[in-house]
Amino acid sequence: MKMIVGLGNPGKEYENTRHNMGFIVLDNFAKSLGISIDKNKFNALYKDLFVAGEKVLLVKPLSYMNLSGEVVQNFSNYYDVDYSDILVISDDLDLDFLDYRLRLFGSSGGHNGLKDIERCLGSNHFKRFRIGISNNKNINTKEYVLGKFSKNDINSIDKFLPKTVDILNDFVIMDFEKLMSKYN
Repeated sequence: MKMIVGLGNPGKEYENTRHNMGFIVLDNFAKSLGISIDKNKFNALYKDLFVAGEKVLLVKPLSYMNLSGEVVQNFSNYYDVDYSDILVISDDLDLDFLDYRLRLFGSSGGHNGLKDIERCLGSNHFKRFRIGISNNKNINTKEYVLGKFSKNDINSIDKFLPKTVDILNDFVIMDFEKLMSKYN
C-alpha cells in the first residue's frame, strides 16, 4: 500500500496560498482519477482506492501544517503503511517557483509540516515531493507562505499540474530511484 500526503492548511482563507501547494497537487491528482478526497478520519480528508492495481491512500491533514505529523502517523499505523511507502507533497521556499525535487528521505529543510511528521514518526525515512514557491526576502516568511498566488501564478500552476499527475501515477508503480532518475 502507498500513501500520498498533500500538506496544506484547511479552510477557505488558505485556498490558493503558497503553503497549500500539497493540497493543490493532491486535489488535482484526485480529479484526474475522477474522484474526490471526501472521507474523514483521524482529523484528515482521505480516499482509499486502487491505482494501477496498487492500493493507495490519498491524505489531506486538517490539523494545520505544523501539526501534520500525528495525522500521518495515525494513518500509517491504522493501515500498516511502511514509512518508505509514504510520499509527502509540500511547498519549498528554497526552490524556484514550480521547480521540484523528489527525495528518498532527508531533513525537513526548515519546513514545519515535514518537521512535525519526522517528529511523530521518529524517522525521516519517508519520500518527499517538494515543489518550489520561491522566496521573497522582502516579505516576512509567514506572511509570504500564507500569501495568495497571483492570477499569473495560478495560470502557471494549471500548466504544471499535468506533470504532477504523471509523477504521482508513476510513484504508485515505479521504484523510487527510477522515479527520481526520470523526473529530477
